[in-house]
Amino acid sequence: MTPTNVPARRQGGKRVLIYSHDSFGLGHLRRCRAIANALVKAYEDLSVLILSGSPIIGSFDFASRVDFVRVPGMIKLSDGDYTSLALDLAPEHTLAMRASIIQHTAEVFDPDIFIVDKEPLGLRGECHETLTMLKSRGCRLVLGLRDVMDEPDQLAPEWERKNAMPALRDLYDEIWVYGLPHICEPLAGLNVPESVRRKLVYTGYLEREAPETPSSLEALSLIDEPFILVTPGGGGDGEDLVDWVLRAYEATPDLYPRALIVFGPFMSQDRQREFRERCARLDSVDGLTFDAHIETLIDAAEGVIAMGGYNTFCEILSFDKRAIIMPRTKPRMEQYIRASRAADLGLTGILDGDGPRTAEAMATALRRLPNQPKPSDVVVPGLLDGLPSVLRLTGKAFEAGRDPGLKLAGQGLGS
Repeated sequence: MTPTNVPARRQGGKRVLIYSHDSFGLGHLRRCRAIANALVKAYEDLSVLILSGSPIIGSFDFASRVDFVRVPGMIKLSDGDYTSLALDLAPEHTLAMRASIIQHTAEVFDPDIFIVDKEPLGLRGECHETLTMLKSRGCRLVLGLRDVMDEPDQLAPEWERKNAMPALRDLYDEIWVYGLPHICEPLAGLNVPESVRRKLVYTGYLEREAPETPSSLEALSLIDEPFILVTPGGGGDGEDLVDWVLRAYEATPDLYPRALIVFGPFMSQDRQREFRERCARLDSVDGLTFDAHIETLIDAAEGVIAMGGYNTFCEILSFDKRAIIMPRTKPRMEQYIRASRAADLGLTGILDGDGPRTAEAMATALRRLPNQPKPSDVVVPGLLDGLPSVLRLTGKAFEAGRDPGLKLAGQGLGS
């Protein structure tokens, strides 16, 4: 298929396309969903379409005028390579299908703004041709970055291999960082051209709201008395956190308040089964696999024990919850960097998971949690201005309009 530079005349209002590669976990999808829902709430003539590889995107609800296209899933292996999530296809064939779906969707949907989450050229460069095509149509191209990517000595070679910096220089109009520079700078330590630095806009963190009820009756039945919420996010790498909390309650049955553990949809069935059996033997612990409206549970909790992914951190701030973060350090230092900085500022507590994981250490942390300061006790200007900033930046892009004659800023982009 040969892309056309000039789209056919279209009907309807403004359009925003959002790309989220979502090879595993919930972070990218939930961030994009929050932005999409906020956009259509602010602009009555706007439609938002999300491109996602998440296998559970259909479990989430979206606002009116937000829809999604699911591309075939990919999953990252322990050696860093990718393979097909469900299809019995060679990875390169699955990637080719994804790239074709992404490009065709962008051609037909014809967005005014294209927001790419985290990966400048998409998974294995699958968005490169789509970005080039949309650039030639005058579509506004935005890269959205979370507050922390990784340590510079890890991120620099990764982005060199992916040819990311030329994409930031030649394709993107703006780079939105969903955080604040005095907390974390995602590109710190990298050799960033001045032309790219001028594109950086720090929005603040993305504030979340709680829906009226959890999405499951099981969750609703578990929040009728004080509890601490334990969440390892998607759960694919959260087994150590759940085990540590359970050992604390097993060793100290009188711990208060009770704990509600949400295992996460990507935790293995065997470990979930084991953890459920252990929960059943404890009067003060309940277990739940997944709730698409976990914001309601965080809002109702007395405190939070978590691993420290971006979305959970935003929810802790949004609902002003005392929290203890046990960040992972592999395969990225992202969570540790964020949690350490938050602890330095007094926004959250931190528990080093690389040290001795004794039941007493976790029990002590749980006992101290009610006496921690709340995030609101620390004054950080603009901390939760993320969504208003995104709406303001989107409005400016709409006002500027499209320039179909826009040319690429440079050459040498690779896939």
